[in-house]
Amino acid sequence: MAIYRTLYYTDVSVGVGGRVTIPQDMREDLGIEEGDSLTVRVEQNPRGGRQMVIWRADQQDDEEG
Repeated sequence: MAIYRTLYYTDVSVGVGGRVTIPQDMREDLGIEEGDSLTVRVEQNPRGGRQMVIWRADQQDDEEG
């Protein structure tokens, strides 16, 4: 199990239809490009607090079988 530490964070706004824009500097740092697929998980702590965790899904090479 990997343990991650926070490097930095920022606030984002929720737009029309629930759209969230990931800031350009974060997309560059994470290597997220147009067309990438992201996986989203909602976690809940024992007190009922919730958070959303998002990560880029692994890209599968079409040549691998």
